[in-house]
Amino acid sequence: MVPIHFLSVEHLKLQKKYGKNKGTKIGDILGLISGWGFFMFWFGVWLSPQPKFFIPLLQNFILIIPILNLSMSLFHMFISIPFIIIGAWFGIGSVKVTTLKVAETHRAEKVVSSGLYSRIRHPQYFGGIISHIGITILLSSYFSLITTPVIILLNLLISWKEEKELIKEFGKDYEDYKKKVPMFFPKLKK
Repeated sequence: MVPIHFLSVEHLKLQKKYGKNKGTKIGDILGLISGWGFFMFWFGVWLSPQPKFFIPLLQNFILIIPILNLSMSLFHMFISIPFIIIGAWFGIGSVKVTTLKVAETHRAEKVVSSGLYSRIRHPQYFGGIISHIGITILLSSYFSLITTPVIILLNLLISWKEEKELIKEFGKDYEDYKKKVPMFFPKLKK
């Protein structure tokens, strides 16, 4: 999905090659494919048959959920819920600021610097990583746990590529925004 995502954010290149309307549509379609592809990848990593890991504290308290034959440690559940809530808050909050269309197609009309975007440049990716960690702990998914560094690296690469393209599209406006707002660790104070 990474090459498709990289191509989907090359808005100016696609418009130059295929014309403004067709290039925009191609970019939008590639953005949808890569976004949903990553989402399905995450589900596969979380739910595929794999060994379980347990944090060795209260591991005898296991909750069996008959749906999908899942077993969850109650301790893992208590640890994971804050991660999932915080991750969802970042993801949903950022979509509320930019709109679902921008989130799905990776095509903004302007530099957005309000709401969560005034504190972090990539709140959706940050929220996705935090949620991933929470769901990994909740489901005790060993392969998901060991792929977490790869997922973080992929999100950093994607963010880097998006920022290169945003500088091409918005120039000094985006450069100024980058100087004020951190990429991946939210600013807690204004």
